[in-house]
Amino acid sequence: MEKKKLGDHNRELGQKKLTSVLFVIYVIVLAWIILFKMQFSINNMPQLRNINFIPFAGSVIINGKMDFDEIFNNVLIFIPFGLYIGMLKGNWPFWKKIIPAALTSFGLELIQFIFAIGASDITDLIGNTLGGVIGCLIYIGFYKLLKGKTNKVLNILASIGTIGILALLGLLIIVNL
Repeated sequence: MEKKKLGDHNRELGQKKLTSVLFVIYVIVLAWIILFKMQFSINNMPQLRNINFIPFAGSVIINGKMDFDEIFNNVLIFIPFGLYIGMLKGNWPFWKKIIPAALTSFGLELIQFIFAIGASDITDLIGNTLGGVIGCLIYIGFYKLLKGKTNKVLNILASIGTIGILALLGLLIIVNL
């Protein structure tokens, strides 16, 4: 009986380590997308220092109409963040799991402003945080369905996604050499 508990503990620890590695890779790719605009050269970076404190105004209005693509993309890119936080901090209350997504988004917006590499926008902060919330909710849904196998299943899916993204990035690097 004791060996079974130790084996379960070791598997859980292995899953936690895999989740942590996948999360670090995700955060690096996230920073590259948001801060470096998927550029491979600093020379191609936009030199822009702009800040918008009015939600859903300015940057999302194009030709007098609301451009939902940017909002949708900001939500979408932070859904994995919420999933990873759910996996890594499953014992935290829901509200506490949202804080890292909001702080990370705020930090990225602040870095964009400080280094003049993009427009800092409250709408981005709202969209990113909403993505984190959705990711946490998805994790809760998976947990209700899969119980103790949740992290294993999500790690498999995240591994496949990470391999795909890294392969795509490798291809982009090769093409841009």
